[in-house]
Amino acid sequence: MVVQQAVSASAWRWVWRVAGLVAAAYFCLGLIFGPDQVENPTAGVVYVLFWVGLLPLSLLFGPVWRTLNPLRTVHLLACMALRRDAETGLRPLPPGLGYWPAAAGILSFVWLELVAPERTTLPVITVWLVAYVVIMMAGAVVFGSRWFDKGDAFEAYSDLAGRLSPLVRRRDGVVAWRNSLDGMAGLRPAPGLTVLVVVLLGSTMYDSLSNAPVWVRFVQESPVPAPVMGTTGLLTVIGVVLAAYLGATTLAGRWGAAEPGTTPGELAHAVVPIAVGYMVAHYYTLLLLEGQRTVSLLSDPLVIGANWLGTAGWKVSAAGTTPAGIAMLQVTVIVIGHLVGTVLAHDRALVLFPRRTAVVGQIPLLLLMVAYTVVGLLLMFAA
Repeated sequence: MVVQQAVSASAWRWVWRVAGLVAAAYFCLGLIFGPDQVENPTAGVVYVLFWVGLLPLSLLFGPVWRTLNPLRTVHLLACMALRRDAETGLRPLPPGLGYWPAAAGILSFVWLELVAPERTTLPVITVWLVAYVVIMMAGAVVFGSRWFDKGDAFEAYSDLAGRLSPLVRRRDGVVAWRNSLDGMAGLRPAPGLTVLVVVLLGSTMYDSLSNAPVWVRFVQESPVPAPVMGTTGLLTVIGVVLAAYLGATTLAGRWGAAEPGTTPGELAHAVVPIAVGYMVAHYYTLLLLEGQRTVSLLSDPLVIGANWLGTAGWKVSAAGTTPAGIAMLQVTVIVIGHLVGTVLAHDRALVLFPRRTAVVGQIPLLLLMVAYTVVGLLLMFAA
């Protein structure tokens, strides 16, 4: 069975591609022609509707950004006009490249979101987006459309989350239900994959830490500029998460008598549900509240009093949520993410480790999962 995203049937593929182009063009109205004011929806679209909203969309329907990605569509249209094979570039995609470009792209984006000075202003967002578009399109020209699979940070991000989707399109085109673990279990080791998933988890942990009163006071009282402190903090948290992962998985490999150096890459897929659970818990209220506000502002991207989408009059509603309900949701999704990660790590360990060492080899993995759970919950409620 070939796993394909639920929205990519041949009859609909171009509908979604066009929808992605239209949405990108509409977004550019506010980005290019709108005033640099808080009423401009650009920042909300980038940081809330796109970055946060892409996660639940991928969890439900699979790696949707592969089809919606306007950069992939523009490249495809250009290749069709030039009568070239879109998958063929000027040179083959290096096997060792793997997910490294996506990991670098995610790191640069979370730095923009969490650390960059004036990060909600149009000039800062524009500079980052232009640089990203240039790099992505240059990669597509050199390596062909396969570049987007692991080179585009947001396609890789959507693909990782989409592997937990309960929907699958079979080879015959029929959409069917599946065990969500099947897609994640099929994620194989690749260069840069470990760093990519750790950046997703570590950056979300840093976001919680940066909102904690202790960290806020520390930054305010420090003589070091806030962007330097923020960059150092972000890299430190990611580094600690990575060191803990590499230490535990390397030790597991030794105790489990696995082939040296293979365990960290083989178990990277088990971190994805943990990162996804933590991101859902952390960003749920942001998507719920700021998402409504951004949709309202989208009716007037030029801030001229228009109501092009009919949403300008929307009022932000908490939709019946309560602090206790939100806290319960956060704890639940974090625990579920860790349970799923533990199951995935257990199943892969049974394949990696000989039967005589399978149990002892999983002890460091269990301790790692417990540590991630405790630290995640502490950071979540410290913010």
